[in-house]
Amino acid sequence: MREGSLEAPVRHPLDWRNPDFYDEAKLDAEMRRVFEICHGCRRCFNLCDSFPRLFDLVDNAGDAEVHGVESKDFKPVVDACTLCDMCFMTKCPYVPPHEWALDFPHLMVRYRAVEAKKAGVPFALKQLTQTDRNGKLAGAVAPLANWASDEKNTLTRPLLEKVADVHREAHLPKFHGKTFAMRAKAEPAPANTAAPAYGKRKAVLYATCFANYNNPAIGMAARAILAKNGVETEVVYPSCCGMPQLEQGDLEKVDRNAARVATALAPWIAKGYDVVALVPSCALMLKMEWPLIVPKDSAHRRAVEDLAQATYDVSEYIVDIARKDGLAEGLQPLPGGVALHIACHARAQNMGQKATEMLRLIPQADLKVIERCSGHGGSWGVLTENFPTALKVGKPVANQASKAGKAFLASECPIAGPHIMQGMERLNGEGPLPEHLHPIEIFARAYGITV
Repeated sequence: MREGSLEAPVRHPLDWRNPDFYDEAKLDAEMRRVFEICHGCRRCFNLCDSFPRLFDLVDNAGDAEVHGVESKDFKPVVDACTLCDMCFMTKCPYVPPHEWALDFPHLMVRYRAVEAKKAGVPFALKQLTQTDRNGKLAGAVAPLANWASDEKNTLTRPLLEKVADVHREAHLPKFHGKTFAMRAKAEPAPANTAAPAYGKRKAVLYATCFANYNNPAIGMAARAILAKNGVETEVVYPSCCGMPQLEQGDLEKVDRNAARVATALAPWIAKGYDVVALVPSCALMLKMEWPLIVPKDSAHRRAVEDLAQATYDVSEYIVDIARKDGLAEGLQPLPGGVALHIACHARAQNMGQKATEMLRLIPQADLKVIERCSGHGGSWGVLTENFPTALKVGKPVANQASKAGKAFLASECPIAGPHIMQGMERLNGEGPLPEHLHPIEIFARAYGITV
């Protein structure tokens, strides 16, 4: 038997339409099989809180074996998983094609799918993850919504904690009344005819719910950079990618979102457009998760497959332009340096450190690269019971960023960045903090672009 991780990891489809997928006895047997292997290996001890919980659970059983653990006690292990995929991508020696075929994150998804089928997703969590609806409603009253959701608001945040189970100290994304799609429509961005890539590329920017509703500056910066480099762009946003629903095991909803988005983007792909996703989690969904979730016989299967082949992460796309066509002139040094956090869902795309490569294109680049999970885990990290754990898991990242002493903190994940900043605040007290920007915004600044 060969040790795993000597070959590229392979993921198998999630057979969520098969009744066996929801069979609790079969799920329990698979949980015990995987947990027994994990307990004997322990290479993942320093990733998320799932593994310390698992190891303690088994160690404290009667004979320190998995068969001594009651099935009901597996739930805290599942609840601690953020679906960062780092155990599968970077640590586990037993992922496929190894014959033991471990896929811990997808097993956690299956457990949650069984829970959701039995009892439904908890009401508060289901409302929290309705990103499109929330973005539209909160955007209509953005100043009020942002005031009420500010973690420094001691009037409303305790109420939100009680009603929605959102920790009163967790940073929540702000909302904008003028979405990225609206701004892009109102502000043309003609392609630079003098750029080396002019006439060679055209791209659809998949806005993502976060860039569209919460931080349009990410999208505007990306669009301006591409225009500077001669790329004709269009902005399209049919709906959320469904990552929040994947976290809850609602695979039917993920499939519906995949159908909506892939069908809307199919005509652009047919016209030769590349698809550029602005958030790593969304790029991961389009490239890798949807092809594993959408059944082979679905009417939208071909559109999903074509989309997976056409999709780039935004940093990946800019690096690709630099390598194949050359960048437009005008990049200038940015003094003070950057502490750059590589997002887990960028690492899970198995494309290398594209944000690092991109920022090193800036003259005299001064980077401290941090390749470790921030601990946030999407909607997981803001929940009352999870936020302290999220800070604990992310403390090494905050510590490295603090010690780096750079002028900027950048994270590819737009929700990980503020979370890291919160960790730094707890370490630094009243000390100075870096300016937090997305890597795309930093690259735009190096071009002299402000959005």
